[in-house]
Amino acid sequence: MTESTIEPPRRRRLARIDDVASLSGVSTATVDRVLNQRPGVRATTVQRVLKAASELGYVADGALPAQALKPWRLAFVLPAGTNRFLNMLSRLIGSSQDQFASFNMRARVEQIESLKPDLLAQELRRVGREVDGIVFMAIEHPAVREAVDLLAERDVPTVTLISDIANTRRVAYVGLDNRSAGRTAGYLIARFIGGRSAKVAMIAGSRSYRAHEEREMGFMHLFEEQFPEIKVVGLREGHDDAANNYRQTKLLLAQHSGLAGIYNIGGGADGIGRALKEAGRQRDVVFVGHGLSPDTREMLIDGTMDAVITQNPQSSLMDCMTIFANLRAGRPAQDATTRSRTELILRENLP
Repeated sequence: MTESTIEPPRRRRLARIDDVASLSGVSTATVDRVLNQRPGVRATTVQRVLKAASELGYVADGALPAQALKPWRLAFVLPAGTNRFLNMLSRLIGSSQDQFASFNMRARVEQIESLKPDLLAQELRRVGREVDGIVFMAIEHPAVREAVDLLAERDVPTVTLISDIANTRRVAYVGLDNRSAGRTAGYLIARFIGGRSAKVAMIAGSRSYRAHEEREMGFMHLFEEQFPEIKVVGLREGHDDAANNYRQTKLLLAQHSGLAGIYNIGGGADGIGRALKEAGRQRDVVFVGHGLSPDTREMLIDGTMDAVITQNPQSSLMDCMTIFANLRAGRPAQDATTRSRTELILRENLP
């Protein structure tokens, strides 16, 4: 073969704006808005376009710092009320702004009246017009599922915290394996009772929370499988309110004079503790609940509560930050996150 017959190397075709649009799944007009740093494009879409442009060599890495470095706005939508753990979590979010800033994020808390799915769905849609991502405690309801999917269509990712929701386009769940948590509570109560015939009861916030429903199922199944001599005499809903839980506990004690154990599935533990103390039953009724907070800590110390099942709120916040950082970088949502660990707190191992 002579030199004259050697074909010159083919030059790689330069990427065009329609290539960036095709790879990122948006229109060329949206790509143009992003590359020229004009407003009106969702943060998740901006990151997707920038990632595609970088991969195709259309722009160099770091060539568009203004939008790339714009802080993400996050909202935590949580129930208002007397749930001490959730109120503590709200305060923690407010005091963790430096940590959010290290992820180039800003966070705010929106509190709404709990257990009203239509109100939650309305709030998700409203807040979704103002922020780049939402973390919320879910209620199982069609209106809430519809709101989550609508936000996904608008490129506003949602993360469920503490209680999940099924069959939606939420990007991740941060919380315990609640069925396992319910089984753990049942096992503890059964072992504390000591293998004798007895009656135990449950007080939930609401079955509208998937977390509470799953804890109830785990609790019930544990006794059916391993401790059939212990009878679960029913479930009452206290709506995570201390005053409601106080009244429900007084009724349980009046109806079941030999009641041996109470599992508080949700919040408002101090109401249960007050009723037990007034009845002089704080030493002989095994009391297990959720969420290490000032009130549950105090009751562990004085012996009213026997155990608290909890998750580390700081670790949960860190996982939320990591999830949104992953989405911003185009990585899978739960890269480098850790599965929420069930922590069992007794008086003797209080942190």
